[in-house]
Amino acid sequence: MFKNYIGPEAIINKKKEHLYPCTNHFYKNPPQLVRGEMQYLYDQKGNQYLDFFAGVSVVNCGHCNPIILEATITQLKQLQHTTTIYLSQPMVELAEKLASVLPGNIKHSFFCTSGSEANEGALLLARLYTGRQSFIALEGSLHGRTHLTASGTGIDMWRTDPYMDDSFHFIPNIAAFDEPPEKAAKLSIKALKKLLKEKGKDIAAMIIEPIQGNGGIITPPLNYFQDIQKLLHKYGILLIVDEVQTGFARTGKMFAIEHYQVIPDIITMAKALGNGIPISAFCTNPTIANAFNKPSASTLGGNQVACETALAVLKYIDENHLCQRTQELGTTLHQGLLKLKDKYPILKEVRGIGLMLGAELIKKDGTPATNETDTILETLKDNGIILGKNGIHRNVLAFQPPLIITQRDIKNLLNQLDSALKQVSFN
Repeated sequence: MFKNYIGPEAIINKKKEHLYPCTNHFYKNPPQLVRGEMQYLYDQKGNQYLDFFAGVSVVNCGHCNPIILEATITQLKQLQHTTTIYLSQPMVELAEKLASVLPGNIKHSFFCTSGSEANEGALLLARLYTGRQSFIALEGSLHGRTHLTASGTGIDMWRTDPYMDDSFHFIPNIAAFDEPPEKAAKLSIKALKKLLKEKGKDIAAMIIEPIQGNGGIITPPLNYFQDIQKLLHKYGILLIVDEVQTGFARTGKMFAIEHYQVIPDIITMAKALGNGIPISAFCTNPTIANAFNKPSASTLGGNQVACETALAVLKYIDENHLCQRTQELGTTLHQGLLKLKDKYPILKEVRGIGLMLGAELIKKDGTPATNETDTILETLKDNGIILGKNGIHRNVLAFQPPLIITQRDIKNLLNQLDSALKQVSFN
């Protein structure tokens, strides 16, 4: 049975007393979430919430999915942990399965526990392979909270360390220009060309997100990453694709970079791979993998429970056709958001792919509608819907639900959002 719930106020007080002040939370009046069931969350009072954020693209297959949970519990009862220095069948089976779904000839994996760790490993691998030190990243990016990945993050609020690593060069993303996406992409590429002429021989890799999640669901035109990769390869620079937030059917393909018809040199993943169980990986082709030949290990990476869970996740995605489902549901949601955009001027732009969509809110004076965004989130929560937010100014509504939602769930979300937008538009 579940223990007695202490309630939101007591949790906030304990956070203040025992956690660091950096551990913030959403909402002025937050619920205590105590239970999950597929697309739904429940608070300590038994109230039901439709989850439209999925823990930031983590539970793509739904909360406590019983089919996946069975695999987790079975392995947990059999063998919980040994570490990578011993032979482990689940780890090699997961690596083999990933090789069958990864793009191109990417077939080698190194398992760890978080997206930050996976990106850190990818950056290290690029240095080992190229013998170069520096990197390129995009403004508006988020790659992690470790020292090197935070240094490669292009959002000020996540660059906590006052002594960031100076190995990164940043170029503007398409959102940096007040231009249509195609023209903005050309201006971003122009900035990359300039940097490569000056520093190209010193750069090991460029790291990108196919869709910048925390940056505001920034979605480049389809030729953007092809043009980037061609330029990089002229200088012997690797392309690292960070699929931590975009991976595993989130955009209607297993990996978002597939929309751009680009095969990365290195690809990273986490979040949805474990559907809530911590697991991540950085993966590459055999040639680049051979450069990582000095001893290395991850105590919890490749954990048997996490690997069996991930295998169940991949099987569930395949058997339940979640890529196709995401395409269909994403189209419905996107069309519904566009109708709301026509109705409410505060909703400036809808962008994204599949079930990774963002709606940017801008006030009449052209400034970010940050407070209005918070009001909408609070209103939706009070009406039983959990939604996310992101963007440099935290004024982008983030629609990243479990991929097992229904058309009825989307209709419910759109109706509630309509009411919330009406409220902020006329206040």
